[in-house]
Amino acid sequence: MNAIKNGLVAVVKQDCETCVMLEPVLAQLAADGTMVYSQDNPDFPASVPDVIDDRELETSFNLDIETVPTLIRMENGKEAGRVVGWVRDEWRNFTAIDDLGEALPEFRPGCGSKSVEPGIAEELAVRFGDTAIVSRRIEVAPLEDEIEACFDREWSDGLPVVPPTPTRVYRMLQGTTRSPDEVIGIVPPDLAPCTVEKVAINAVMAGCKPEYMPVVLAAVEAALIEEFCMHGLLCTTMFAGPMVVVNGPIARKIGMNSRENALGQGNRANATIGRALQLVIRNVGGGKPGGIDRSCMGHPGKYTFCFAEDEEGSNWESLSVERGFAPDASTVTLFAGDGVQAISDQKSRRPESLARTFAACLRIVDHPKYVMAADAFLIVSPEHERTFINAGWTKARLKDELDELLMIPGEELVVGAGGIDEGIPANMADKTLPKFRPGGLNIVRAGGGAGMFSAVIGGWAAGGEIGSIPVTKEITT
Repeated sequence: MNAIKNGLVAVVKQDCETCVMLEPVLAQLAADGTMVYSQDNPDFPASVPDVIDDRELETSFNLDIETVPTLIRMENGKEAGRVVGWVRDEWRNFTAIDDLGEALPEFRPGCGSKSVEPGIAEELAVRFGDTAIVSRRIEVAPLEDEIEACFDREWSDGLPVVPPTPTRVYRMLQGTTRSPDEVIGIVPPDLAPCTVEKVAINAVMAGCKPEYMPVVLAAVEAALIEEFCMHGLLCTTMFAGPMVVVNGPIARKIGMNSRENALGQGNRANATIGRALQLVIRNVGGGKPGGIDRSCMGHPGKYTFCFAEDEEGSNWESLSVERGFAPDASTVTLFAGDGVQAISDQKSRRPESLARTFAACLRIVDHPKYVMAADAFLIVSPEHERTFINAGWTKARLKDELDELLMIPGEELVVGAGGIDEGIPANMADKTLPKFRPGGLNIVRAGGGAGMFSAVIGGWAAGGEIGSIPVTKEITT
């Protein structure tokens, strides 16, 4: 950057009618020693002999120029005052030149500085500012495709990722007030420390917007809670991966989908938040398929599995409220979930009948003979929910009914029953056992308003040292 001397400094651009109008004024000031910086043409103003070329916008960035023309007074290397745009009396008072701009209009608004054009400000901050980005930079050859370079370095989940350039990472970091170097946890399996900056890098690759960052950070922090057992979830040969449920005002603020196709594709926030979490586990923690990720089958939700609960229009408590958070709190809940199991019931108009349908479908989670082996999420559609609400059933009432319906006689569960060799020990035939552990069945509302369909998301081993339990984390900025 050219040294800025004491005195007056003018910043202008040719692509500004007000700056062009002020050429005689600028020439007069330059003759008295004013330094004139041009943002777009070093030959403008033509009447100024020593225009300083600021097409790189370094000076404009360092002087925090938002509007041109801007006239600044420098004293002892620091700014002592500025005027913006053209107001004749202000310029006269500022320069102490009583006849300055006598032939010009009294007022003309300025134009936006090139340094604050969309996308430019972040680039300048990375080039000339103190962004605190410390991650190692990988140089890509001019003829090398950036997306292919990410594939070659195994940063991808199998789909193309957005190359995490410094500008994109800096822009992503603007979505949170947290410091880039803050360590938010240790990511398994490599037990690598994960900073806010590392999360931002993977959020960029996933395709997130900056406003998603608080949700992504909370999801990563939730995944690192001991009870969730992320390391064990990676190591298991079963199907499961992290499922993210978002509650609260932030879901609506960032445009998450909780209705039609809530568990499917098509919504950027849903898709990229879940993907960002998976990429952090992969790229920071080293959890890659064929390595520590030993899933026999996996499921498509291991790319991304994230949705918002539909809290509007429901008389039921939300998942987050059930889990102890205030109604206006924004949260993420993580569940070690398998794929989606459909529930189709087009005829039940009585809650007792529909509850039996739900119980029958829940019975087969993992295996019809497995009890207290895994937690589950029941995703209830608005049409199905309406059947219960119209009958005065609360969510708690539905849970109680399901718990009762899912008390299973041991004789149906033992080895050999029904001609199936799988099962519990024969000496438990006289017991009656619950399908799920206490608190192991969770209910959320999501899905389109038309369609008598709900869904079951079965989970990995529930609780204990070898399993996982759902965890909830409040989202902060």
